[in-house]
Amino acid sequence: MGEIPIVNEVVVEKWVYGGGALARVDGQVLIAPFLLPGEKARIEAADPPHARLVELLQPSAERVAPPCALFAQCGGCHYQHAPYEFQLARKVDILREQLQRVGKLKWEGEIPVIGGPPMGYRNRAQFHISEGRIGYLAAGSHQLVPVDAECPVSSPRLNQGLEILRRRMRDPRFPRFVRSIELFTNETEIQVNVLESDRPVARWFYEWCDSAGSIEYATGLGVFRVSPRSFFQVNRFLVEKLVEASLPRDGGDSALDLYAGVGLFAVPMARLFRNVTAIEAGASAARDLTANAARAGLAIDGRNARVEDHLAKLDAAPDFVLADPPRAGLGKSVTANLERIAPQRVTIVSCDPATLARDLAALHSYEIESIAMVDLFPQTYHLEAVVALRRR
Repeated sequence: MGEIPIVNEVVVEKWVYGGGALARVDGQVLIAPFLLPGEKARIEAADPPHARLVELLQPSAERVAPPCALFAQCGGCHYQHAPYEFQLARKVDILREQLQRVGKLKWEGEIPVIGGPPMGYRNRAQFHISEGRIGYLAAGSHQLVPVDAECPVSSPRLNQGLEILRRRMRDPRFPRFVRSIELFTNETEIQVNVLESDRPVARWFYEWCDSAGSIEYATGLGVFRVSPRSFFQVNRFLVEKLVEASLPRDGGDSALDLYAGVGLFAVPMARLFRNVTAIEAGASAARDLTANAARAGLAIDGRNARVEDHLAKLDAAPDFVLADPPRAGLGKSVTANLERIAPQRVTIVSCDPATLARDLAALHSYEIESIAMVDLFPQTYHLEAVVALRRR
């Protein structure tokens, strides 16, 4: 028989990256979800340092009622029990802590916050299907939590798309071998993407679900074609603000956009710089980038290539480099090549503060000019950091 989990009474110290709240018992760190700093609770340490909330003994004055009945069940949101301004302030604290703990970078300057409406912001969501029900997975498991009502963080059109899927699933024609589906919307059209399926899905299914082939996503920066499998930012309120925070105010001769996607940064960058090269490994997104540049009447040199491969062949440094890497960050090869070619200005748009801290530490020839926190994912622990660097 296994050991019986120990239940401890604790006082929470702070939030930490990953969505949990940190407390200590006899010097041992325990991290439990759905608590606020200063709260007293009983937690079960079944798998230290991870713990489970057993009972809230003394709630914080900051605690609010979660707006969603599935909060703490579905695994999607982590912070609905906290006011939005509180979430923003703690995310800045977490960003500073990650930079110092992982990268040994003590940033004492201001970190401005760029936020938006905390609900109804998502334009994209992934849903899982099991035994005729559709929903999200519980945190850290494969257990389905059915979503039978609107999801408060999803946009109105995304919730309409989910309701359409529910109705289609009651129809005997619905393919029972589909396991997960992604919905993406521009608030007019819905794009349906099957992510997991036991066998291929026929074209008629997408037509039956009224799925748009490619979404035409209108922004203040222009209209962007987004094909199935192409990436686009998920917060419909902060697209323009993210780009504005990431690009320099003054342009120049040459710029390089790494992990360019469909051209969200490259298109406005081409209005600042005379020569823009955009690197994107995904074939679908690279085709969208070319189409979006042509629509805007801009001469962007789009390359369907891996960032690592392109940088390894590069000898001359552009005036400016923007990098918007996936969660894994830039990595050793990219940071080493940036050090080698030595552009004067580099901006990193990062969705993971831990890999950001690691990459910044590797770019030792650069100093931080500014850091901004863009809250693309309200109600969750995820955050976007925009870090502007200049060569020493």
